[in-house]
Amino acid sequence: MKWDPVKYVQFGDYRDRPYFDLTSRIHADDPQLVVDLGCGPGNLTATLAERWPGARVVGLDSSEEMLAKAEAYADKFANLSFGLADIAAWMPSEQTDVVVTNAALQWVPGHRELLPRWLAALRPGAWFALQVPGNFNSPSHTLMRGLAESGAWAGRLSGVLRHDDVVGDAAEYLDIMLDAGCDADAWETTYLQLLPGKNPVLEWVRGTGLRPVLAALSAGEAGEFESEYSARLAEAYPSGAHGTVFPFRRIFAVARKRE
Repeated sequence: MKWDPVKYVQFGDYRDRPYFDLTSRIHADDPQLVVDLGCGPGNLTATLAERWPGARVVGLDSSEEMLAKAEAYADKFANLSFGLADIAAWMPSEQTDVVVTNAALQWVPGHRELLPRWLAALRPGAWFALQVPGNFNSPSHTLMRGLAESGAWAGRLSGVLRHDDVVGDAAEYLDIMLDAGCDADAWETTYLQLLPGKNPVLEWVRGTGLRPVLAALSAGEAGEFESEYSARLAEAYPSGAHGTVFPFRRIFAVARKRE
């Protein structure tokens, strides 16, 4: 399943905001090694290199397309590099001081079992910050799943969309971090995104949640699915005088390993 970096950053201002809300809660003074798990096209990872010029900042992603885009940022910062990696197989080294993972863990089955292992491997004083979507019960997702599970599509799309166990809630992440011997904070935010254009929610999900569906279908089938889905989205998210309001719920958790 390939990622499209151009489509992903189409709503960059909106997609970037949770990243800055997350990283603003990390109070590391002089980290040596900072890791961004699921770094995508690298534009946000570059802000970590700028924030901590004395640190080695490494962005990791499983998408070669995203990493090809990210290399342009590595050329701008001497302390920034990127690498191809599977988050599920990654472990922090003894030198890791900060781990950031933003809108990535929902793609990693079993990440809530991995999280205690990652935290256990961190040295005292290290930070771990995560953000995941909390909108799997929003119309943008329930309508997609409902159509995928309908008679016309169920045979081709059975099992393609996960939702029941994709992410935990804020309280679950908080418990995991506290049990791992961390001071921790967890919270939720729902951003009311005001999106321009015709049926912009479809454009939004094309960059993320709709990708598994489109990857499982032929070009003709994908167009047919999108047409049906688009009509349902337009009804669920009507355009108003100022644009289309798209509620965007996110779950955050930040931990610092006790010394």
